Amino acid sequence: MTVLITGATGLIGQEIVKQCHEEGINVHYLTTSKSKLTKESNYKGFYWDPDKNDVDHKCFEGVSAIINMVGASISKRWTDDYKKIILKSRTETAQLLQDTIKKHNYKIDQIVSASAIGIYPTSLVNYYEETNTEISETFLGKVVHDWEAAIDDFSALGCKVAKIRIGLVLAKDGGALPEMIKPIKFGAGAAFGSGKQWQSWIHVSDLASLFVYAVQHNFEGIYNGVAPNPVSNKELTKAAARILKRPLILPNIPKFVMKLVLGDMHILLFESQRVSSQKVEAEGFNFQFVNLKHALEDLLK
Repeated sequence: MTVLITGATGLIGQEIVKQCHEEGINVHYLTTSKSKLTKESNYKGFYWDPDKNDVDHKCFEGVSAIINMVGASISKRWTDDYKKIILKSRTETAQLLQDTIKKHNYKIDQIVSASAIGIYPTSLVNYYEETNTEISETFLGKVVHDWEAAIDDFSALGCKVAKIRIGLVLAKDGGALPEMIKPIKFGAGAAFGSGKQWQSWIHVSDLASLFVYAVQHNFEGIYNGVAPNPVSNKELTKAAARILKRPLILPNIPKFVMKLVLGDMHILLFESQRVSSQKVEAEGFNFQFVNLKHALEDLLK
């Protein structure tokens, strides 16, 4: 089996490549950097420049499924210009892939695309399942809505479409965790706001496994990519401090302070989404990291 991965060199993409190879799946990947092109038998790179609508269409040769991870990082200050980049890097790349498949008449059976739980409105009481139809009115809610709509258009090409709504990804060398533990390491850690906001998290290796599993088991529709036991921001901060053996002596950090520091992006720390993992578990997927303590020990010790 051969899959095409977009965003293969990113935090989650690298882990997906590793797990594809462990499962005997060949990988084609797209890169904007010609210096990153490799031509190994099970790992072949192809050049693309989405800004110029340019893609090497040979990337689709022999490919039965696409794992779509492409998208500009949301962990950068959201200026008006950067907001446009966040959206375009998700929607216009989807359009480019579709146009290329159509033009060269490739037959792709399935696409499994990244999405995000930011589509769910912030709530301390809701428990979100995939059937929820309310959409957050935040910038992120709009991005995810438009992103998913762009991915849905693959169905017109005869593709099965699966979207995995990703929660807070915990990883050693990237994403939110290293930033969250920095102040804790210096004895300046504290929860954000009330600390009651829900954080639906997932260990990076479980998330990569889920994408590979989705391809192997022909997932179709929407799935939440979160571990079974969400925690509050306060619990997450406390658990990290315990593992790092650091005290938490400071009061919670008020919202207005983080807005001054981060601008609009501060909502990432204060939004609350408690999200269910039951649908992927019902599909037979087993999480290696079910509880936060186990996940943090694996990443921080």
